[in-house]
Amino acid sequence: MNIFVAKLNFKTRKEDLQAAFEQFGEVSSAKIVLDRDTKRSKGFGFVEMPNDNEALQAIAALNEKELDGRVIVVKPANPKPANNY
Repeated sequence: MNIFVAKLNFKTRKEDLQAAFEQFGEVSSAKIVLDRDTKRSKGFGFVEMPNDNEALQAIAALNEKELDGRVIVVKPANPKPANNY
């Protein structure tokens, strides 16, 4: 399951994000979205967990909890729209 994580501290690293979610199971990837020009965090990211049950537990446990001094928002990611050009 792909998980959207918002309101991240701009200093949070992908390793920090991954460690928070690994408490609930296997994490296949963690990514923090960076501004293309400044390379600074945009304050949100994505975590991929292969086991949906573990992902749902992580979402329930981490949503509106503090990570690196900020209260984060955690929810299932919306599917990426298809580019039909």
